[in-house]
Amino acid sequence: MSGHSKWANIKHRKGAADAKRGKVFTKLIKEITMAARLGGGDANANPRLRAAILAAKAENMPKDNMERAIKKGTGELEGVNYEENTYEGYGPGGVAILIDSVTDNKNRAVSEIRHALTKHGGNMGENGCVSWMFDKKGYLVIEKGAVEEDALMELALEAGAEDVRDDGDNFEVITEPESFETVKAAIDAKEIPYVVAEVSMVPQNLTPVEGETAQKLIRLIDALEDCDDVQKVYNNADLPDDIMDE
Repeated sequence: MSGHSKWANIKHRKGAADAKRGKVFTKLIKEITMAARLGGGDANANPRLRAAILAAKAENMPKDNMERAIKKGTGELEGVNYEENTYEGYGPGGVAILIDSVTDNKNRAVSEIRHALTKHGGNMGENGCVSWMFDKKGYLVIEKGAVEEDALMELALEAGAEDVRDDGDNFEVITEPESFETVKAAIDAKEIPYVVAEVSMVPQNLTPVEGETAQKLIRLIDALEDCDDVQKVYNNADLPDDIMDE
């Protein structure tokens, strides 16, 4: 069975493909705008904005786009009035799903999310029904061929990481959100490549799903991520290697 890191790796690569269609840029601009609105336009004093800018740079977003999004968030430029919400539910096989939304129309967002869940064998849940199954963590995924485990463990733990895990094909570096940038900087300094680096909702435990149930789950998550009002989709699925490789 494949762990969380392989799922994150595949979704990251799908995100790179989505960026070519502009979808990732749109989501990143929303995140930058929201971060600037809530915490101000100074990235040095606003960790959320700093993380959003790093994510945008990783996708090669032009600097002008980022600056406009910040100014819209701080009110220096006229912009859309976004609101953010998190929705909870279940996918096929009882997989827990968290959905982060940033939208200018909450009713539309709820309707689209509910429709995607229902169409693909899931259902919307009450607030709190699955969020307790996830922890907010800094999260880096590093392919095994990139570094020796002992060297990575020593580097990451000295920089303040909480844990380094072996997840089959990858190493997972787990941090508290406040330590994420410090640990990432230490890994960057050693020029160790990673395939995922983000503050994420990491599941405490994984729910195995197989066969047609796994296929339905993947279709559901793809449908949710294709919603314009959805920023991030987190789940606790443990999928077979053959399904992941497809």
